[in-house]
Order: sequence, then structure tokens, then C-alpha cells
Amino acid sequence: MQLARHPKRPHSLDYVQRLLTGFDELHGDRAFGDDHSIIGGVGWFEDQPVMVIGQQKGRDTKQKLFRNFGMPKPEGYRKAMRLMELAAKFSRPVITFLDTPGAYPGVDAEERGQAEAIAQNLREMSRLGVPVIAVVIGEGGSGGALGLGVANRIYMLENAVYSVISPESCAAIIYRDSGQAPAAAAALKMTAPDLLELGLIDGIIPEPGEGAHSDPDKAAEALRTTLRAALAELSSMTPRQLIDGRYEKFRRMGSFFTERA
Repeated sequence: MQLARHPKRPHSLDYVQRLLTGFDELHGDRAFGDDHSIIGGVGWFEDQPVMVIGQQKGRDTKQKLFRNFGMPKPEGYRKAMRLMELAAKFSRPVITFLDTPGAYPGVDAEERGQAEAIAQNLREMSRLGVPVIAVVIGEGGSGGALGLGVANRIYMLENAVYSVISPESCAAIIYRDSGQAPAAAAALKMTAPDLLELGLIDGIIPEPGEGAHSDPDKAAEALRTTLRAALAELSSMTPRQLIDGRYEKFRRMGSFFTERA
């Protein structure tokens, strides 16, 4: 968890700069405003045009405030959905980077329909007729991350985490003591190996040295290799196959029992 939150860990824009050429960022949800905690735009991944959308954290205090600590508001999810629909219109694959402690829980976000915006994304992402690839690059927190995570392929960086709740919040609820976060983290099974074993992700992307922050360029190259293979596989599928495959993938999640005749 500490590695996933490392202050020098590469964020979405760090990977965009290393993986894409000709990237043009697009802004606004065309309804309320622009959410800086979600970035998105069009660019070229090697020789293929793609739409990339990612949750963006900041490093210093000014950036953290500007990016709202990586916690999206409803307009962020609506911007993301607008860009995904644009990608589908022009038959461009969608790549999403998940890195958030969770959706912003403020009163203003709730007033503008936070839960409804996330729910709309879940529904509409399931219907996109283009390849969708999601990568957990840091902290994948709750519905805030899942709002960009309904994909044909889901990958995690080696030291990333993906969970329904943070260890601190879980410990406060279960143990009545946020200091029991390490025990809660173990119980949540939020690491990449745990989630791969449970069938919730499709692969683990290795990180260099002590983590992605120790060599961002090498981490980006490992991510490039994974994205290249996934795009090659998914690009040969028809829209119907992509939609049906995505549906079946999520229907299988959480099913640990079989019926006996």
C-alpha cells in the first residue's frame, strides 16, 4: 500500500508522455465544467490511434489541490464518458489508467449526482463496441476506480492495489481502530497476486527495482509491452465479440460456486 501511494510514483500523465505521441488533451463534460483529477485525450500508441483516460494525482501541495488529490467529481466521470463515446464513434481503442483513493465524497459532488455519474459509466462502458483496456497504476480505490474499470482486459502494476475500501477505513469499521490497517489490508486481498488468483484481473505488469518510482522509464516500457499485446489481441475482435466478452468477464466475477445436477 505504501508503494502504491509513494509520492514519486509515476502518475497517468507520466505514462502518457512516455507511451504516446501526438497526445492532445480534451477538456470538459459539456454540462458543468472540467475536472482536473481526470485527464483524457487522443494520441498515437506506436502506429495506432487511441483514446487514453486516466485519474491524475498531484505531487506538491499546489498540484494536489489542482487535481483534488486524484478524487474525481461527477463532471470528471461525465468527461470520461464523453471521450469514450467519441472513441467508439471513430473506432479507437480506449485505455484507462486507474489511480485514485476513491471518488470525491463532498457535498457538491453528491449534489451533482456522483453515484449516478459512476453508474452511467459502468453501464455505458459495458456497451462500448471498441477494445477497452484498464490498468491499475497505483491506488485503485472503490467505485471511484471502477468508474473507469469496466474493460475487456484489466491489468495491474506489480505494486498497485485495487480494493472496495482503503485499509484505514476498513480497519475503522471492522476493528474500530484505523491503526489496524495492516491487518485489514491483508484481509482485503487487494494486491495484484491476490486479485490475479481470484480472477479479477488478467495480468500483472512487473515493476523495476524497488518500484515504478525507481525507474519510471523502465516501468513505462513494461506497460508498453502489455498494451501492445492486448491491443493486438482485441483489435481482431468484432464489436459484438468485445461487448459479449466484457459482459461475460464481469458476470464471472465473485462466482465461486457451481450447481450440482
